[in-house]
Amino acid sequence: MLIVEDDKAVALVSRGFVERHGAFTVVGEAGTGRDALEAIEAVRPDLVLLDVHLPDASGIEVLRVARARGFAGEVVAVTAARDLETVRAARSFGVRHYLVKPFGMEAMRERLESIRAELAQAENLSTHPLDQRAVDAMLQPSDRQKPTPAGSQLTLDRVAALLATIEQSVSAAEVGERLGMSRVSARRYLERLVVDGRAEVEPRYGGTGRPELRYSAR
Repeated sequence: MLIVEDDKAVALVSRGFVERHGAFTVVGEAGTGRDALEAIEAVRPDLVLLDVHLPDASGIEVLRVARARGFAGEVVAVTAARDLETVRAARSFGVRHYLVKPFGMEAMRERLESIRAELAQAENLSTHPLDQRAVDAMLQPSDRQKPTPAGSQLTLDRVAALLATIEQSVSAAEVGERLGMSRVSARRYLERLVVDGRAEVEPRYGGTGRPELRYSAR
């Protein structure tokens, strides 16, 4: 497990909870979004305990980039945020477990035990042919895994064509402005291209606040 938490005291408590549970081993800690992405690339953990609020980035943005780079591990989102938008954003990137601060050992134990059981089931199923019931149980597609809605393939191709003509990386806002669509819509198509392997995404770190995501053709 990788613990991503900027509060060292909370990180220490979380490590203690994990070690007391015994089913997982902490392989590293990160206190910033930049360090988290580097650690995920380096150790490829099966599980990330991810704080949503980091000093240089949103944990959701970190997860977005990690997923785009191929990280497929489980994630437990840890945050004091209780708003629906944050929960939906986490879920759209495959987060099925959520811990709201402050949390206790029992809440942590329940999440870890659930994930342990899921990983054990997946390991067992990997050695046997899957029937329909097993497939239905395992496939829980998130928003990012769903196919592009019918009728929008032309727009997706327009976004891809624009990226191919630009030498430098661009933001979702810049793509939206050039193609006459909202930033949110542009980002959705850009993320679809990343999932399809037709585009790459990199965070650009500036001053304080969240990093800006920049997209380029692959």
